[in-house]
Amino acid sequence: MSAHIIIAGFTIGILGSFHCIGMCGPIALALPVADATKWKRIFFILLYNVGRVSAYAIIGAIFGIVGNQFFMGGYQQFLSIFLGVAILLLLFFSKYIAIKSKLFSKYSQSIKQILGKLLRSDKQFYTYLLIGFANGFLPCGLVYVAVAGAVATGSIMESALFMASFGLGTFPIMVAVTALGKYISLQWRNQIRKAVPILVAFMAILLILRGLNLGIPYISPIMKATETGTESCCHKE
Repeated sequence: MSAHIIIAGFTIGILGSFHCIGMCGPIALALPVADATKWKRIFFILLYNVGRVSAYAIIGAIFGIVGNQFFMGGYQQFLSIFLGVAILLLLFFSKYIAIKSKLFSKYSQSIKQILGKLLRSDKQFYTYLLIGFANGFLPCGLVYVAVAGAVATGSIMESALFMASFGLGTFPIMVAVTALGKYISLQWRNQIRKAVPILVAFMAILLILRGLNLGIPYISPIMKATETGTESCCHKE
């Protein structure tokens, strides 16, 4: 597996993890770990985050199937540019775009209901894993951006690896939120979320550059479709 896939996913996770404080923070703070012993608390928090990362990896694999079809057809550059432009348009015109879907609302509500039941249920060690796993499937703009990057890899395995690396990038801040949540104010979380659009725009620009095949190492490598996905080289031939 290419190291740049891991680095890219992990970097997006690290930089975007502050967004998670506002979106997933309430769920992390709701984890019933306060009465547990020190080591059990650490174990439960880790299980919760392992569940999230596992969900992201599965999402990556699912969308990797879509990306692989584009790459097999030789449309990898078009797909990467299209995703980048689409993200920029949604970012700049989000105030004017209203997406209403009964199916989407039902999906979101069903995930929230599952989370509610898990949080209220008798806690076994695997319950924390399931809470994190369900949390990973909650609708989230940052996850959508990461998915776009994963799809652009053009490989099922690399797409899953990208999303798993993204999840690992969010790991430190989410562990900190769960363990030190009482010290992180709502106002501070909201302020941090305001910086997320900058990350989103940066990711969109990288996708566009990647699709342009400029031969820039790691940023815009030459991409060639192969039977298993893509083959990238860092310099023009």
